[in-house]
Amino acid sequence: MATIRNPILPGFNPDPAFCRVGDDYYIATSTFEWYPGVQIHHSRDLVNWRLAGRPLNRASQLDMRGNPDSCGVWAPALNYADGLFWLIYTDVKRRLGNFKDTHNYLVTAPSIEGPWSDPVYMNSSGFDPSLFHDEDGRKWFVNMVWDHRRRRSSFDGILLQEYSPAEQRLVGPIKNIFKGSPLGLVEGPHLWKRNGWYYLTVAEGGTAYNHAVTMARSRTIDGPYELHPNTHLITSKDAPDAPLQRAGHGFYVETSTGEVFHTHLCSRPLPGTRRSPLGRETAIQRVVWGEDGWLYLAQGGQVPAIVVEGPNLPSHPFPPEPERHDFDEAELPSSFQWLRTPEPERIFSLSARPGHLRLYGRESIGSWFEQALVARRQTAWVYSAETSMEFRPETYQQLAGLICYYDRARFHYLAVSADDDGRRVLQVISCLGDHPDALMTYALEGDLPLPATDPVHLGVDVRLAELQFRWSQDGVTWTPVGPVLDASILSDEAGPGAHGSFTGAFVGMAAHDMTGRALPADFDFFSYREDTSGA
Repeated sequence: MATIRNPILPGFNPDPAFCRVGDDYYIATSTFEWYPGVQIHHSRDLVNWRLAGRPLNRASQLDMRGNPDSCGVWAPALNYADGLFWLIYTDVKRRLGNFKDTHNYLVTAPSIEGPWSDPVYMNSSGFDPSLFHDEDGRKWFVNMVWDHRRRRSSFDGILLQEYSPAEQRLVGPIKNIFKGSPLGLVEGPHLWKRNGWYYLTVAEGGTAYNHAVTMARSRTIDGPYELHPNTHLITSKDAPDAPLQRAGHGFYVETSTGEVFHTHLCSRPLPGTRRSPLGRETAIQRVVWGEDGWLYLAQGGQVPAIVVEGPNLPSHPFPPEPERHDFDEAELPSSFQWLRTPEPERIFSLSARPGHLRLYGRESIGSWFEQALVARRQTAWVYSAETSMEFRPETYQQLAGLICYYDRARFHYLAVSADDDGRRVLQVISCLGDHPDALMTYALEGDLPLPATDPVHLGVDVRLAELQFRWSQDGVTWTPVGPVLDASILSDEAGPGAHGSFTGAFVGMAAHDMTGRALPADFDFFSYREDTSGA
């Protein structure tokens, strides 16, 4: 029997919702401000996974221009009923302060590949929505409710309301069915039914190091719900040395062979630190039903395991992702995303110069509206990335290059720009996340002069918490640029901390033109090679 090694979806893939349709298994994860919205991965054996698509890919479904960092798509829920896939998601427009603006929507599709419908608005009372299809055909919507008064916790429980497909709206009374356990901060609700019991799993403890999957059940859908004998099904909060930390927020699935598993998010801090540049990842645990009708981890206890016994299913591997992309296809390679905008044609093109990715310099690196930044997730502690770029800036307000990015306040940027005399120079620009105004620092004492001829080859090597940029004129002989930088700042836990940031580290290509002239930068290829031997 095959074994599963966690995390199954490495790198930024939080809040995993689990769905089985026949012999196919799907996991939907949050994408926050990265576009298109929601990642859906597919497997047939729970061991091997591939990206099946990102369904929220047009303005009618999702427009995040203006959404602050770590807003956007939170905690999707995916299930299948009545011949359709049902995807519920939140678009968060504000998250700081007493108020949160959290709008919840539903889209459907006849297949996982689509076409996905335009959204149906559900409500805005809180985030982390989910939809449950009961045996009698009725459909029930749950989400956490946010209390802006903060007289107690702002996490004020789980709301339940019926959804009418015929009317395409929520109907009937609204009831708060579960206030959570003493751990508090209840969110991420998912319902299912078994042997006459309604089971509810929620996330609690916040998404940092006290995170947990809490379980409850009731004979009626609207409660009252009694807590699991251990309260929490999965948590690492009392196991600070466990390799999988911040475990919580997931969902249950039963395989076609009758085995049961539960997903959860997790993080892997860099050795000796409490910083996780890979963000919150997706893991899976084998669970068993006890004689008392409650789920338990198959290995016992509550702490998630790295290695898990896989299901009795035929092995189904997928082809590996290529290390190098030459941008010869008509579409952007699936591993890449961009920020916020549903109008990608304004920030990049694969046809303007065939065989190249052309980025049109738009707003600054601090923009929440229109920024030309195309990147992929960091999925290993140790990796190297390279690109070749043609770019001819005329002013210091134009810059483009290779970027290691978390958000507008945490990044390292190897950028080609121009000096006061219009000559090309190389800069290393960082933002360390420790200043509320996201002030930048320059790692070089002076700009590094570059040859006037194109192209310029740019590279980066990340080894755990160490990040070193390099450059080359021919792509063969490389020269380090600047000092070794701190890669650990590209993490949830840096800056405002794990309760204030929710994504993960990316590496990719960027172009910025603060003159408004949209100067293009042409990238010939992008390569990403990782070393997972120590992961």
